[in-house]
Amino acid sequence: MLRTLSCSSSLGFCSLFFRFSLRHFPRSYSSPSSSVAASFASASGRNLRRLSSAPGGRRLLLRPGSRLSPAVARGLNGQFSRLSVRAVATQPAPSYPDVGQDEAERLGFEKVSEEFISECKSKAVLFKHKKTGCEVMSVSNDDENKVFGIVFRTPPKDSTGIPHILEHSVLCGSRKYPLKEPFVELLKGSLHTFLNAFTYPDRTCYPVASTNTKDFYNLVDVYLDAVFFPKCVNDIHTFQQEGWHYELNDPSEDISYKGVVFNEMKGVYSQPDNILGRTAQQALCPENTYGVDSGGDPKIIPKLTFEEFKEFHRKYYHPSNARIWFYGDDDPVHRLHILSEYLDMFDASPAPNDSKIEPQRLFAEPRRIVEKYPAGRDGDLKKKHMVCLNWLLSDKPLDLQTQLAFGFLDHLMLGTPASPLRKILLESGLGEALVRSGMEDELLQPQFSIGLKGVCDENVQKVEELIVNTLQKLAEEGFDSDAMEASMNTIEFSLRENNTGSFPRGLSLMLQSMAKWIYDMDPFEPLKYEQPLKDLKARIAEEGSKAVFSPLIEEFILNNPHCVTIEMQPDPEKASQEEAEEKIILEKVKANMTQEDLAELARATEELKLKQETPDPPEALGCVPSLSLSDIPKEPIHVPTEVGEINGVKVLRHDLFTNDILYTDVVFEMGSLKKELIPLVPLFCQSLLEMGTKDLTFVQLNQLIGRKTGGISVYPFTSSMRGKDEPCSKIIVRGKSMAGHTEDLFNLINCVLQEVQFTDQQRFKQFVSQSKARMENRLRGSGHGIAATRMDAMANVSGWMSEQMGGLSYLEFLQTLERKLDQDWEGISSSLEEIRKSLLSRNGCIVNMTADGKSLTSNEKIVGKFLDLLPENPSCGPVGWNSVLPIRNEAIVIPTQVNYVGKAGNIYSTGYELDGSAYVISKHISNTWLWDRVRVSGGAYGGFCDFDTHSGVFSFLSYRDPNLLKTLDIYDTTGDFLRGLDLDEDTLTKAIIGTIGDVDSYQLPDAKGYSSLLRHLLGVTDEERRRRREEILTTSSNDFKEFAEAIDAVKDKGVVVAVASPEDVEAANKELSGFFEVKKAL
Repeated sequence: MLRTLSCSSSLGFCSLFFRFSLRHFPRSYSSPSSSVAASFASASGRNLRRLSSAPGGRRLLLRPGSRLSPAVARGLNGQFSRLSVRAVATQPAPSYPDVGQDEAERLGFEKVSEEFISECKSKAVLFKHKKTGCEVMSVSNDDENKVFGIVFRTPPKDSTGIPHILEHSVLCGSRKYPLKEPFVELLKGSLHTFLNAFTYPDRTCYPVASTNTKDFYNLVDVYLDAVFFPKCVNDIHTFQQEGWHYELNDPSEDISYKGVVFNEMKGVYSQPDNILGRTAQQALCPENTYGVDSGGDPKIIPKLTFEEFKEFHRKYYHPSNARIWFYGDDDPVHRLHILSEYLDMFDASPAPNDSKIEPQRLFAEPRRIVEKYPAGRDGDLKKKHMVCLNWLLSDKPLDLQTQLAFGFLDHLMLGTPASPLRKILLESGLGEALVRSGMEDELLQPQFSIGLKGVCDENVQKVEELIVNTLQKLAEEGFDSDAMEASMNTIEFSLRENNTGSFPRGLSLMLQSMAKWIYDMDPFEPLKYEQPLKDLKARIAEEGSKAVFSPLIEEFILNNPHCVTIEMQPDPEKASQEEAEEKIILEKVKANMTQEDLAELARATEELKLKQETPDPPEALGCVPSLSLSDIPKEPIHVPTEVGEINGVKVLRHDLFTNDILYTDVVFEMGSLKKELIPLVPLFCQSLLEMGTKDLTFVQLNQLIGRKTGGISVYPFTSSMRGKDEPCSKIIVRGKSMAGHTEDLFNLINCVLQEVQFTDQQRFKQFVSQSKARMENRLRGSGHGIAATRMDAMANVSGWMSEQMGGLSYLEFLQTLERKLDQDWEGISSSLEEIRKSLLSRNGCIVNMTADGKSLTSNEKIVGKFLDLLPENPSCGPVGWNSVLPIRNEAIVIPTQVNYVGKAGNIYSTGYELDGSAYVISKHISNTWLWDRVRVSGGAYGGFCDFDTHSGVFSFLSYRDPNLLKTLDIYDTTGDFLRGLDLDEDTLTKAIIGTIGDVDSYQLPDAKGYSSLLRHLLGVTDEERRRRREEILTTSSNDFKEFAEAIDAVKDKGVVVAVASPEDVEAANKELSGFFEVKKAL
């Protein structure tokens, strides 16, 4: 398994102009399918699990360090080249295919407006379908990662979760594709780079992306047919499966609620941060659609009727109420051809008027709400309060200049560890971590929130006063010039880089545009940031930053009465009370039923399960468009890699176009680190980036990184290595800068690594509190990850290391460390220094660089100078940790309404030897057997498997699962499922193509360079990649049956770890006496 924990010093800008945020749509129709094959693209192994430890949980970037003499350190500001405002070169607009007015008219569209958007080098044309009024944005450029999206305004009137349940349901079969779940067939057999759907508080988005044009249009057609002609509006079974239904297996048993969305939202309502977010949004906007939960409240979801569900689709899923987005290098005329076939079937509808979002009127005075959240019984509950101040900034959308300035202000106040509002709150000692902090501008009216969690009950009022006083001080004093320059450089770098990671760039732009377009405003405006940013900079230069930002703080926050203060109080009884209330409701339902009613419900339950578990007939499956193996490249994606040396240190160079940005990774060996120091490594990484040097405070250092680079990050990386007992264990320092600032970047990496002093006890105490709060949140929200890490820790040394740095053991370590920090700070500080001495050496160091060839060559001397400053510690060789956790079935008990169930075993122990077919088989198991049984029939939000090809550990995992032992039974019959499979040629071909889609996942240049580095570290050669690809392409049905023997090892010898509710664990241990060893975590 590949694992990293990341610590970052530079964080992305938060306005809709400069980022996409997922905070407003956690309720998405996700597909937690097998990530085995996807990981092969990066390192021929299991999924790279990245657990962010970036302070405050805000957006990520990068960081590093090395040795500067005190004299050099004192002159640091002078040493770094002064950042000048970057001029944006004026270039002629590239030529892209045009859609003539006559051609548009012939297809039923009129051209509303057309612009060349220089910021994304794209020609954008807004069309309007004349018959229905549907608006279409057609964006043409040279990006091969094509994106389509259709978005409907879907404002709910209650918290029954209609938009969310409908979002799931429309993808369960349609007019042209009348099978159970075309969405899953696309997951199995498509080359998609994105395939999902999102439910916002006021809209529902259906986006897809692919680099293959034929595949792209297949995806578009399936999605268009799904949203306009879904089977679900005539099929109550889909509504019951995805939404809710009563389940009764036998009239003598208890009735229960089941439904994918129902259980998904139970998980959401088990997390305190989510409860706070929903409470805040509804309290800020009690009069409009934001006053209810579009995702659904589990207490209210069972009130939704099938008739209301159907009517909601009829009313809002109409072209007149849709916005459609196309992006990429495909033919813009063909886009309109596809759309006209669908849109011409409809007449105009009053839906745009019905779906209009009414603004919330501003309050005359502030309000206060006290809410309870489910908490465990352990620990001091008096120290578990949360408090958050929330403002609705305006009674209407902000104008462009104000919105841009407020986004900039948000970054200044909160965007980095050195930002004053963030720093003052965390240094106050009044709480453990920030919660719900920052500006949100993706809904009709912008909001600003700031709060703390882990607050003592007697300090709640103090937190409120500190927030207001700090904002008043910022309004009075303004921000210093270094902070301004750091923020401006961070923003400009982010804009120039346009790095959306694995998220398609076209989708990021769509979501930005939609944040205005959905409210009938200009869809072009959010895409054009150059002139507004230039105007803002000019205004700051002319008037001064205080004149720009202080009025914003005063008008929109301090003097704004539309403020809601929310206090969240821990309640150890809440989870069990809610379970008891649900039980009483269901008992009443049963009591009001006759024996005939109960028999009918049991029959209906069986009928639904039978339908869920009956495969689609071949003729239905044949309807879904797919590619053939001839469409698939025979060779793996090539990343140019030159391996050489600079001053005796190995250097990997990747000559790729990066828009004049240099990406670098400096890798150090962890093998000589003492075993007892491993849990300190994540805090060591954070300390490097958030403590000061002899001559620079951490604020100055952080601002310097922001002013001169695109960010620096430091994190541990561990993985098993196939055929070796010792794991691959490294510390990786990542950094990026404009090529002209490479010397600044490496000087700062050197400074961070060698000059930072581990002497600030109070800051370190903050790191411990923040990390503990993050781990507790992870336990509640990502329990499957905790279970997977725990099982791996029982299987191999790499798993044990990762669990020590990011699992339950790490949480326990943090809890102990917090208690002893004041008594043994000198010892802890010495341990941090010892880690540095163990890691920091030229011996075993590797430098990885990705940029264009000219930049790589011109910066060799700078890299050499950096390497010469590294100590040449004699390698004492690997320590040989040889540690694993005891093998036992564990239940990690937390206050939750849903479970996360895992089972894992090493299939190499059976004698199985890795073959590329394992990637195909694992993906097929996730997308068929586990999807159908754990999710569709079992009601969990997700069920999937994962194969770590480096260690041989095969894992089964479920997510927000109402079941426990039933899910384990499904895992244990996977071998029988494989033996009984009768795969036809089409099904096998789809499975192979879907796997290749994962293997060839779309990557931006920095990711290509980083993936190549990981392959090098893990000994994965190009020859092996070619061999595995050939094995994938030649997978046979017999391979599935042979793999069944290997997977039986998980059934027979596997270990179980579940993160679950106390009630479900108790019931499991009654049914199977002593099956679980119970560990209380919260």
